[in-house]
Amino acid sequence: MTRALTVLAPGPLTTVQDRGRPGLAALGVGRSGAADRASAALANRLVGNPPDAAVLEVTLGGLALRAEADLLVVTTGARCPGSPAHVAPVRVRAGDRLRLGLPASGLRSYLGVRGGIDVPPVLGSRSTDVLAGLGPAVVAAGDVLPVGTSTVPLPGVDVAPVADPPAGEVTVRLLPGPRGDWFTSRAWPTLTGAVYTVTSQSNRVGLRLDGPVLDRARTGELPSEGMVRGAVQVPPSGTPVLFLADGPVTGGYPVIGYVEDGDVDRCAQLRPGQALRFRAATG
Repeated sequence: MTRALTVLAPGPLTTVQDRGRPGLAALGVGRSGAADRASAALANRLVGNPPDAAVLEVTLGGLALRAEADLLVVTTGARCPGSPAHVAPVRVRAGDRLRLGLPASGLRSYLGVRGGIDVPPVLGSRSTDVLAGLGPAVVAAGDVLPVGTSTVPLPGVDVAPVADPPAGEVTVRLLPGPRGDWFTSRAWPTLTGAVYTVTSQSNRVGLRLDGPVLDRARTGELPSEGMVRGAVQVPPSGTPVLFLADGPVTGGYPVIGYVEDGDVDRCAQLRPGQALRFRAATG
């Protein structure tokens, strides 16, 4: 009996993700990996996988699968109707089907299976980088996803008491960036005092935000420099862009701040139309 999951419907966007490709930025290769790292890591822990096992990242539900063998599965992140395994691992039998509905809050759900999604790695990772086009193709109907094996002991946890992603306004901590001198004295108080809205142009690369414009003090060109997850970059429009998992390795617009790393995962769960507030980090 083949250990695999057959994709009946992929939903709006489903990709394979793990912890990404760290340490390759000098070669022009971004890290990528799960957008909500904490939820992906929890999925692996609950089914007894090693931390680098690959999971499925499901955007706005819609994923339908058929188990081709008896498997242990779990979902984390955004809670999807139809999942009997949300933060509570369950065994599915060969032939069983799992369908994830539209979550009431949050954007991304993670489906972990004991043994991990065992597609071939690319540059040491099974993550799909939608910006660079690296890694396995975006999951499509008819795909048969092989499942590996794991020797890690099961944690013996029936359910993990993790709160669902919030549906309302989210506040994250913001550290000053390296290019504050490219903005007027009003820009930082504006950024940390206003409410921004996530636009429909957002994806795994980053969140495009709508809200008060941040005035520039300098209008010249900035040479491209390194970018990291959580960077808040300001293009000529004056409205910020927050980079996520598949953000570029370099960028040529000034970075006014960085979302604290512990808060970036929460940003990955924001939907278009949801409100985001930046609060200046202290201490």
